[in-house]
Amino acid sequence: MKKCLIVLGLVIAISDLAQAREVTFTTELLNYRGEGAYLALYLKDAAGGYEKTLWVAGDKPKYYKHLIGWARGSGLEPAEYDGITGASVTSGRTLEVVLDLDDSLIDNGYEIHIDTAVEDRRDNRSDIVVPLTSEGVGQSVSGNGYVRSFRYDF
Repeated sequence: MKKCLIVLGLVIAISDLAQAREVTFTTELLNYRGEGAYLALYLKDAAGGYEKTLWVAGDKPKYYKHLIGWARGSGLEPAEYDGITGASVTSGRTLEVVLDLDDSLIDNGYEIHIDTAVEDRRDNRSDIVVPLTSEGVGQSVSGNGYVRSFRYDF
């Protein structure tokens, strides 16, 4: 009986360490002329280094090199985006992505970055840069390129 209680205690302790939170990322694009936009949603750590890919919008990897910051950080390794891609996002539309993020990423210096690119138009490295904090939940920010607004919610 004592062993069962110890094992149960360890299971509870380990599950507490690996807590995840559902986060919804909402990105609304401006109205612009041209093809659908490619977007890379990714995290950088407190030192400014690439941490991980959260989502890639656009299904043709040959165009991913135009998502400059993300491309450099991820090395364009398929393992970085396999299973977390979707269609490009057209002018004036909204992309909503719901992911489970480890709690350790929140309020610890991580930043959300979004790079954007549209065929025959300007590429935007870090169209969005916003700290991943509890304080920033639900706050809309404007982008520097094709992103009209971005916010995240827990």
